[in-house]
Order: sequence, then structure tokens, then C-alpha cells
Amino acid sequence: MLKEESSPLVRADVAVAEAYASVGNVGIGFDILGHCVAGAGDRAEVRRIPEREVRIASIDGVITDLPMAAADNTAGASLLSMMHGLQLPFGFELVLHKGIALGSGMGGSAASCVAAVVAANALLDEPLSREALYPFALDGEVVASGSRHGDNLGPMLLGGLVLATDKRLVRIPVPGEWHCALVHPHVVLETRRARAALAGHYALSEFVAQSANLALVLAGCYRGEAALVREGLSDVLVEPRRAPLIPGFAAVKQAALDHGAFGASISGAGPSVFGWFEDRASAEAASIDMRAAFKAAGHDSDVLVAPIDGPAARLL
Repeated sequence: MLKEESSPLVRADVAVAEAYASVGNVGIGFDILGHCVAGAGDRAEVRRIPEREVRIASIDGVITDLPMAAADNTAGASLLSMMHGLQLPFGFELVLHKGIALGSGMGGSAASCVAAVVAANALLDEPLSREALYPFALDGEVVASGSRHGDNLGPMLLGGLVLATDKRLVRIPVPGEWHCALVHPHVVLETRRARAALAGHYALSEFVAQSANLALVLAGCYRGEAALVREGLSDVLVEPRRAPLIPGFAAVKQAALDHGAFGASISGAGPSVFGWFEDRASAEAASIDMRAAFKAAGHDSDVLVAPIDGPAARLL
């Protein structure tokens, strides 16, 4: 279990935490697999208040047009869940600094949830483990997506690559030299719209193939065998149904594969695209051509290149 450590920088009534971006699904693990990506994140400043309520004082950053009512805000809903679930005799005031755009496929809603609960946890008389914070963050994620999925929340809470079921988080070992290139086009794709694209019938053979690919990737990570990951990192279930929503997707994916990616696919609900690579140099070289492919499709983009085994949310 990842326990919070006391910090001399955290006052008795205020704590600040940052949660980093993430790649949800990782192609083959829809709603259950994800990893964090350092370089972008949301920050939550939480104050302990005597009133038994959650209030949002302000929101700033890359997006500010978010609900100020706690129950309608992902971070606020997470704090309400914590307050009620733990039967706390006090409440919280939140200042949210958004560093991840919503509708980006980079875990923007999840980062707000995780930053808020990690900061609030530091204000408890007896702080909880990161795993124990998971249900509260799930309650917040529902506000954004309408479903309880932890593929973004898990890696933000624990760091690295995480298998996230409805009740359990399992961190998956990944070689430290393996890197991700994550390219975010300046396009908004709402999670609910991306999920709607998945409606319809699926063949049993598709589920079998996807299960086999997920098993290969997990086995490859545990054994540190790139060949297994390369064989398995191919989304045959979700990607074909969401790819038409992302301009230039096929060319961006091919650019990653041309630079030796284990595989490449849609990050979360999209429109961001990720590739996994054996080293940083390959990821950086690929990101240039991936970005150029988005540009050819008419969209500028931002790039993050970072280890797959990235950092968990942290107290500042």
C-alpha cells in the first residue's frame, strides 16, 4: 500500500497536490488499464473548514468554464464522497488549477479527482492509503463520464502502469527505459460522445482477440519482454469504432509504428494518440512525425514524452 508521508510543507489546514496526465485504456485494456504521463497535470489546493460541506472557491488554468457546485464538479464530488463516506465532522474548500484540458484523452477529469482527494487526505487526522482513496475518486469520475472506470484514476494514485478493477488497483511492473510518446491535437472530443461510438454488436472473436492481446501485454511487462508487448499491443475492439472521430488518426498511428513503436492507439477516449517505445530517443523521434501527421490533417498538437513507469500524484 502507498501511504501518505507527513510533510513539513503541509500546514495543518491546507494541502496542495498535483496529479499527472494519463493514457487510459492503453488500447487493449478498455476501462481497466492505464499509465501516468509526467509533464502535464492538475493541481488542487484543499483547505479544511469547520462547516460540513464542500465548496469550490475558484478554478483557473487551461479551462475555467466548469461547474462551481461541488456535486456537479468531478473534484468536488470526490471530496463530497470522502466527507460522507468517512463521516467526517468537517468539510473542504477547493481551489482547482487545471493543467489538463477536458476532452483531450489525457485524463483531465480524473486528474482533478485524484489531486483533490490526495490533498484532502493529507488533512485527515489519520490519512488513508492511496488504494483507500480510490472509491472516492471513482465517485467523482462518474460526474464526467457517467461510468465508474478507473483506468485513469489508478495510475494517477499509484504511479506507473495500473490494472484497475471496480474494487482493486494492481501496479504492473514496466522496464524503466520504456517510454511513451503522447500527442494531443488541439481538438476536443467529449468522453460521452466517444463512448456513444461504441454502441452496437460485437463478435465473440473480437473479445477473444482483445483478451489475448491484453494478456500478451501484461505478460510482456512482467517479464520485461518487448516482443510480447509488440505482439499484443493492438486494439481490435475499440479503436476501429473510435478512429473515425479523430482527424488524421491513421497517419499519426503509422508515424509511431514507422519509428519502431511496440504499438500505438487512442489515448483514453481520444483525440490524443500514444505510442510505446523501447527508449526515449525513439519516442522523441516518433513524436515529431506524429505531430506532423496531425498538422497535415489540419490541427496543431502538443507532445509529451515520458517513461511509462511514471510518477504518482504527489503533495507539493
